[in-house]
Amino acid sequence: MSVRPVAAGSVKEGSYIVIDDEPCRVVEVAKSKPGKHGAAKIRIVAIGIFDDVKRSLVSPVNARVEAPMVSKRKGQVIFVGDDVAQLMDLETYATFEVPVPSELRGKLVSGVEVDYWEVMGRRRIVRVRG
Repeated sequence: MSVRPVAAGSVKEGSYIVIDDEPCRVVEVAKSKPGKHGAAKIRIVAIGIFDDVKRSLVSPVNARVEAPMVSKRKGQVIFVGDDVAQLMDLETYATFEVPVPSELRGKLVSGVEVDYWEVMGRRRIVRVRG
């Protein structure tokens, strides 16, 4: 897996963390003050990159959480099927299949360039270029 440890207290909105073995984008961060019997806590609410499920995590501020390495790349659509598209990476020329997101279903046609993310060995088409 391509993850790195980061301090929970350094997580900000818009960054990425791993919750329940799923890479997520942070949408809300709330910190509590240290109490009588312990350290300050942080509450992180995040939405899954691949499944759009809302997840939350509560941990001490000084605890370690995993942050996924998000590789943002460009590709060209070679073929579009019912629910998968075949892409070619524009740097390595490797070809692979990616699920077609529902919001891009009508926009994907052969020959169009797209931005895609590779996170923890999985890929997702983010947007159509141009």
